[in-house]
Amino acid sequence: MFKTILLAVDMNDLPESGHVAEAAVRMAQCEGATLHVINVIPGSGMAMVGSYLGPDQANVIKAEAAEKLTAWAAEAIPAEVLGELHVMQGTIYHEIIKMAQKVGADAIVVGANRPALKDYLVGPNAARVVRHAPQSVLVIR
Repeated sequence: MFKTILLAVDMNDLPESGHVAEAAVRMAQCEGATLHVINVIPGSGMAMVGSYLGPDQANVIKAEAAEKLTAWAAEAIPAEVLGELHVMQGTIYHEIIKMAQKVGADAIVVGANRPALKDYLVGPNAARVVRHAPQSVLVIR
């Protein structure tokens, strides 16, 4: 049913992402699917902040995140299901959906924390992925 799965992880919250990765790995193994992994670095927000940091700092942050993601994936994702690792920067839910389209994902696996009151009003990234993605989305708590 699923041939390509996109797993979204938060490298700043790896202890919480562990069970999400386990679910995605099991799903990929059962389906014989390839598992792509994405980590999105939130955008710098205001243009003024981005221009202050400069492109060199953004590249350093991205490189550090890619290194951390590679090390984590080597331990958490079996080689037989691992596709590509992707580190993007921007709006989290938008980058997840965009990457799912790019890799031809049939499903997206995301983690979700227990929602706070503000999340009911603003909406967490997982909820936005569910609302906007054309693929099936599995949300792991």
